[in-house]
Amino acid sequence: MSPLRILVVAPAWVGDAVISQPLLMLLKARQPAAAIDVLAPAWVGPVFERMPEVSAVIASPFAHGELAWARRRAVAGTLAAARYAQCIVLPNSLKSALIPWLAGIPLRTGYLGERRYGLLNNRRKLDTTRLPRLVDRFAALANADGAALPCPLPDPALRVDSAAQAIAQARLGLRRDRPIVALCPGAEYGPAKRWPEAHFAEVANAIQAKGSQVWIFGSGKDAAIGAAIADMAPAAVNLCGRTSLAEVIDLLALADLVLTNDSGLMHVAAAVGCRVIAVFGSSTPDYTPPLSPRATTISLKLACSPCFERTCPLGHTNCLNQLKPQRIHDTIEDVAPSI
Repeated sequence: MSPLRILVVAPAWVGDAVISQPLLMLLKARQPAAAIDVLAPAWVGPVFERMPEVSAVIASPFAHGELAWARRRAVAGTLAAARYAQCIVLPNSLKSALIPWLAGIPLRTGYLGERRYGLLNNRRKLDTTRLPRLVDRFAALANADGAALPCPLPDPALRVDSAAQAIAQARLGLRRDRPIVALCPGAEYGPAKRWPEAHFAEVANAIQAKGSQVWIFGSGKDAAIGAAIADMAPAAVNLCGRTSLAEVIDLLALADLVLTNDSGLMHVAAAVGCRVIAVFGSSTPDYTPPLSPRATTISLKLACSPCFERTCPLGHTNCLNQLKPQRIHDTIEDVAPSI
C-alpha cells in the first residue's frame, strides 16, 4: 500500500508557521510512515523547509485575500493526484478551505470559521479556555476532537544549515570574534508591536561599549527601522533587507542573545535555540509566547493591553514607550551577564 499522505494548509505569518511545528511533530510521532506536505505561501516556505517532519513544501501562489478561482481549481487538481488521506487547515478563512475541498481530500479538518461548514467535514469548535495559546490550538488538530494534548508540548526546533550559514556569513562579511547580540526591531503586524527605535539603539550602544557586537535583522520592509537604529548606534551591523529568510534562520543561530519584538523572527530565534528577550506591547505572551525554555518575555501589562491592534487606539503606545531600556539592561544582566 502507498504510505499515508497528509496535507497541511499553512498560515501566512512567519511566526504562526513556526508555532505550527508541534502539530507536525505530533502527526509524525503518531504516524511515522506518513508523508506530511505543507501548502504554504512563498514567504513562509523557508520555515517549513527547515522542519524535518515535512516531506514537501508546495507553494501557494495566492496573495492575501485573493480568490483567483481558476488558479485554485488548478492547484486542487494537482493535489488531487497526490491522493491525500487528510488535510488539516490552519487558517480560519473560507478561501483556505477551498482547495482541499476542490481536491476531494476525504478528511478535511479545521476550526469553524467564515461559513465553511460544507468545505470541512471534520469541523472543530474552538474552546479558548481549554486551548489558550495558538500553539495549543494548532496542535489539538492532530488529535481526536476534545482529546488531551501532551504536556508539555514539544517546542519548535528548526534545522540550521551549517554550510549555508558559513556562506551567508562570508557574503556579508560577518565576524564571530566577539559575542553576538541580534536585534529584531520589526513587527510586520504593525507599530503597536514595535519597541521604539531609540530604545533599541540605546541598548545596542551599551552592549557594544561592553565589547559585544550587534547585528540588526529584518526584511526589506524593516529597512527604515534598521537604518534608524544604525544611525543612532553606528557600530551596529544593519542586515535588514540584505538576507533571505533562510539566511536569517541560519545567522540568528549564531547569536548569543536576541532582543526582539513579538514578531516572526522572535519565534525563529526561539526555534533555533537562541537566548531570547522578547518585548510585548499590544499583544501578550499568554497567546503567542516564544516557545523555548531559553526565552524571557517582558510586558508592562498596562490596563489597556493587550489590545491586539495594529496601531495604538489611544494614540500613545505607552505599553512600549514606557518600557525603558534600563529594564532590558537589567534583564540582560540576569539572563546573559557575559554580554
